Amino acid sequence: QVQLVESGGGLVQTGGSLRLSCAASGRTFSTYTMAWFRQAPRKEREFVAVIRSGGSTYTEDSVKGRFTISRDNAKNTVYLQMNSLKPEDTAVYYCAARPGGYASVRLQGYDYWGQGTQVTVSS
Repeated sequence: QVQLVESGGGLVQTGGSLRLSCAASGRTFSTYTMAWFRQAPRKEREFVAVIRSGGSTYTEDSVKGRFTISRDNAKNTVYLQMNSLKPEDTAVYYCAARPGGYASVRLQGYDYWGQGTQVTVSS
C-alpha cells in the first residue's frame, strides 16, 4: 500500500509560479511511476505530467514548457514546478502512482491517489 500526500497549492496571480510536492510512503518509491492529474470545476480529471521510475518524463501539450515534473527518490517525493500560470490552470491537482515503468496517461492506469491540493490562478 502506498499513501500519497500533496502539498504546495494555493492562490497565485496570472504569470506566477507554484511548486507542488507529493510525498509517498513506503520503501519502493523509486520503482513507481508517478503522475500528476488535475480536475477543474465541472470538468473531467485530466492528465498533466508523468515521470517513470527510470526518470524519463512526458508532459501534456497544454502545459509543456511551463510545467516540469521531477522526483527525488531519496525523499520519496515527486514535484510539479508550475510557471507562467494561467487562470485555466485553476484546478485540484492530484498525485498518482503505479508500480513499474509504464507511463500511462489514463486515470485507470494508476493504483494510488492522493487527496489533492487546490491551485487557484487569479486573472
